[in-house]
Amino acid sequence: MTQSKAQARRETAAGQPGAAGEGDETLRVLKKYPNRRLYDTLHSGYITLADVRQMVLENEQFVVRDAKTGEDLTRSILLQIILEAETGGMPMFTTPMLAQMIRFYGHTMQGMMGSYLEKNLQAFTEIQSRFTEQPGGPTTFSPEVWSQFLNVQAPMMQGLMGNYLDQSKNLFAQMQEQMQKQTETLFPAPFVAPKR
Repeated sequence: MTQSKAQARRETAAGQPGAAGEGDETLRVLKKYPNRRLYDTLHSGYITLADVRQMVLENEQFVVRDAKTGEDLTRSILLQIILEAETGGMPMFTTPMLAQMIRFYGHTMQGMMGSYLEKNLQAFTEIQSRFTEQPGGPTTFSPEVWSQFLNVQAPMMQGLMGNYLDQSKNLFAQMQEQMQKQTETLFPAPFVAPKR
């Protein structure tokens, strides 16, 4: 990155009071205008959701702000990208899975389920990165490549998946324990007089 781009990023991020990651020199600020257009303050030009998706794929840090109010709209833009991907041919989420996710909103388990999904996604990402770090590991993850790779790496895969399943089981046990504690707090055991 050239000095002028780095400097522009510092100035852009610093010019956003209260911005997520304030003081972070690598934060890129996008402004969303009422006409639904996104303005990239780093490159002084309008960009599309496809451009934002590419930024996500390249692990570039950014924040999306409402041009008038300064409200953080990053989550809503990311959800738009997911919606486009889900309606674009090969969805990741099945209809029953989406319905089940909707049922968790407003439920006492909502916070724990979000944490559970996030930790499982992190564990899966770690497994994926270990695959790509292996000598001769797959660089693209087509079904054929996965199949060939898993046949060669079966013992390692068993170990990694075993760790993943253990982590998942532990997270689920923690969720159950937290739910039990919440239940006990909300509904204390009734007093039962001792028999004489």
